[in-house]
Amino acid sequence: MGITSFADTVLRQIETVQDTVQEALFEPVTRIGVTGLARAGKTVFITSLVANLLDRGRMPHLLAAADGRIEAAFLQPQPDDTVPRFAFESHLAQLTAARPSWPDSTRAVSQLRLSLRVRRAGLLAGVQGPRTVHVDIVDYPGEWLLDLALLDKSYDAWSAEVLARLENREEAAAFRSVLAETDPAAQLEEPRAQALAQAFTGYLTAARAAGYYDCTPGRFLLPGDLAGSPVLTFAPLPAASAPRKSLRREMARRFEAYKSEVVRPFFRDHFARLDRQVVLVDALGAIHNGPRAVEDMRGAMADILGAFRPGQNAFLTELFRGKRVEKILFAATKADHLHHSQHARLTAIMEALLRGAADRARFAGAQTAAMSIAALRATTEAQITHDGQPLDVVRGTLLETGKQAALYPGALPEDPRQLLSPARDGAEEWLGQDYRVMNFAPSALSLRVGDGPPHIRLDKAAQFLLGDRL
Repeated sequence: MGITSFADTVLRQIETVQDTVQEALFEPVTRIGVTGLARAGKTVFITSLVANLLDRGRMPHLLAAADGRIEAAFLQPQPDDTVPRFAFESHLAQLTAARPSWPDSTRAVSQLRLSLRVRRAGLLAGVQGPRTVHVDIVDYPGEWLLDLALLDKSYDAWSAEVLARLENREEAAAFRSVLAETDPAAQLEEPRAQALAQAFTGYLTAARAAGYYDCTPGRFLLPGDLAGSPVLTFAPLPAASAPRKSLRREMARRFEAYKSEVVRPFFRDHFARLDRQVVLVDALGAIHNGPRAVEDMRGAMADILGAFRPGQNAFLTELFRGKRVEKILFAATKADHLHHSQHARLTAIMEALLRGAADRARFAGAQTAAMSIAALRATTEAQITHDGQPLDVVRGTLLETGKQAALYPGALPEDPRQLLSPARDGAEEWLGQDYRVMNFAPSALSLRVGDGPPHIRLDKAAQFLLGDRL
């Protein structure tokens, strides 16, 4: 088994070298991973980004588009035969229909290749012809990204962390009840193991719905074809003696199997091949859910940055050490739920949430950025009078009722510490503030020829991710 594993590793390294040489000498490929924490809008982001790269009329801050150097953009056949293709056409049809609707959320890895024919800039423009740049966009669930932090944890450490976290969460009441009736040192009985795993999965599902982000293992929420398998039939247990064939010994074994059979293949086959990464965050939703949700989101983003291998991808570095993520964009989505006068405050909150982890990534040579964006603008801005004072609001169609409504979610503070300090201190609610949130349906679109869907700062996000490659 060891020889087979070693041979497989060597073969993959050889394939990586071949791919790197081909990309460096012929047509460059930039692989962008797109993931997000719960309900952040990954599918809409990718669909709108691709649509706006195909029709670039709304991309003035993508310099190669503004300069007219992108001569053509077209979708290529799927580059990896074993990875599903991102269903761009069907998602775009949903968003641009007469009665538009939001696409379903990401449940597995998918990929799309967009190729751009770009006229060279500078002195080479008159000597050499246009070149082709391939952009591979890899979509994967954010829950899988958080799983990468498990690779450095033992079952004992993971169990202690999870049990401490859920001790006071009402979403974990049913799991705690099952746990109280369980003897970790008892002999393994499969019905007991399944009952624990089902109760733990129920807790994770409820915690995610309540706005928590530390919902690992991620495959418990998105099991796919692994549903019911032993690799997804474990749960955290308190420290205890664990004789052979005991419940706790088997839980530890299955935890290690989850890391080796589920997490490591994802890292090896998808994550480790990325050049750039987008992490989408529903920061407004977390703020609405209160200080604990904000602190939980801050910890999740720190774990995410810790999972990357940041640095610069020099040619020889790629050959001998594998790819490193050069750029990481953290984007607060749903900026169209705020009046534009508050966008800078939302961006400042994102930057403050990332500060410590982003500094470490920059020290390693990676570039990080925080932005407030809306991949598809679903609202318009307006001003109403409230208590005799003008109030900046956004208007849109409510998802639940289909009725038009105006939203004023509350004024974000100019100083992010007014949110982050109560969150770190474990406050239960915001002092003197109530941040509201509404779910808007996509607006019916009427697009001019050459224009992609309306957005907020998607062109700036594209410039950060691709500007140096174009």
